[in-house]
Amino acid sequence: MKSARNYPLLLLSQFLGAFGDNAILAVIVGQLTYLQKAGRITEAELRTSNTIYTSLLFVPYILLAPLAGYLNDRFAKTRWLAGGNLLKLAGTLVCMLSVQGSTFWQGLGYLIVGIGSCLYAPAKYGILPEILPRERLVKANGSVELLTLVAILVGAIAGSVMADRWKNAVLSSYCVVLAIYGGSLLLNLLMEKTPEDRSVRLAGSVTEFTDHLLELVGSPRLGRLLTTGLPGGTGSAGLFAGSTRLLSVLVGTALFWVCGAAMKINFQPWGLEVLKLPDNTQIALLGLWLSIGVMVGSIAAGQLFRLGDLRRTRLFGFALAGLLALLYTVEDLGFWRTPVVHAGPLHLVVPVVLLLVAAGIAAGLFLIPLNAALQSESDPRKLGKTIAVQNLADNLGMMTAGVICFLCVKAGISSSGVFLILAGAIAFVVTLLRIPPLLRDGQTQPPTVSP
Repeated sequence: MKSARNYPLLLLSQFLGAFGDNAILAVIVGQLTYLQKAGRITEAELRTSNTIYTSLLFVPYILLAPLAGYLNDRFAKTRWLAGGNLLKLAGTLVCMLSVQGSTFWQGLGYLIVGIGSCLYAPAKYGILPEILPRERLVKANGSVELLTLVAILVGAIAGSVMADRWKNAVLSSYCVVLAIYGGSLLLNLLMEKTPEDRSVRLAGSVTEFTDHLLELVGSPRLGRLLTTGLPGGTGSAGLFAGSTRLLSVLVGTALFWVCGAAMKINFQPWGLEVLKLPDNTQIALLGLWLSIGVMVGSIAAGQLFRLGDLRRTRLFGFALAGLLALLYTVEDLGFWRTPVVHAGPLHLVVPVVLLLVAAGIAAGLFLIPLNAALQSESDPRKLGKTIAVQNLADNLGMMTAGVICFLCVKAGISSSGVFLILAGAIAFVVTLLRIPPLLRDGQTQPPTVSP
């Protein structure tokens, strides 16, 4: 029997965990704003440091993905929800050592937080089929994604407020984050334990993970690159399709996170240089409008699409690319920066707000159907590995976003130029993707071949 209390406890724990993850990063990078304003670092150094700190979270997902999949298949997923939060608590304590003046401890501490997040992530999604009926998976994914995005929003803003208010007392900010992770851990401990599988063994875990990755990529339902939908879809194009099957549902979900990570990294320099925002709080509010849009898109996806309905996925990808290209024009076209509304502490550049909300809606409608299809069409006995594979793809995408931003700094490309490069990359990948719609019986429609 499925426990009635596990789902709400999961949602609350996930909210607090994601809140803490974003608050602690905002506290760390928020210090860079004041270092630049004081003339202690250059604008390029700010962008480089921002990129490095943000990317540290992604490293464990890439290096430890096979281990995370094994642990969440072998042991109860409720155990690794708690284990992830314990590691986040430890990472925050390490970050506190940075008050002695060494930034090394901030980097190491945030890396440990990333390890905790890596072990937590497969459990938070993989537990859903264990505690909910199949027909609720799309809405449940939407709810988890919604609360995660709310937490990202509130956590980033709260961390930025702390970075501004306690810029000379960073230890106070870390104490608040410590309490947040502690609350998330307590909620995990209150959950009813989910099943474990003692037959799963650590030996061969990396091989099993690789095999499962190849299995997902080769799946006719989840791994098809339908270049056969392009002119010349047979013959040489068919051979091309067979050799590039990684452009799939996994690439689709990763593309969402490429976009999200690049924008998150780029908001600080773009807000300071182009919009002339005065502090970290105002910069963090840029993420508010993007997150509101993604939340609207996530809710709409849960209401509009049945499980496995991927017919309009590419359309929303193109819409996202177009909206990012418009963000590039904000620097040179003055009409994007008026009117400006001042509402208390809020500094609202109205056209920019509307662009960010619209981009978020397109991103949410792009992501949620792909997430649900990946989970529902995977072997339930290997769901931990499936989610770990997805996390690997997503975090490779986010690391790619960090590399893009880093290379843009080294090439002298402005923060506005990052948006244009990102738009072009998304449009290119979405053009290649031909994700097939899934029928009710779970079978893929035959690919259409252009004459």
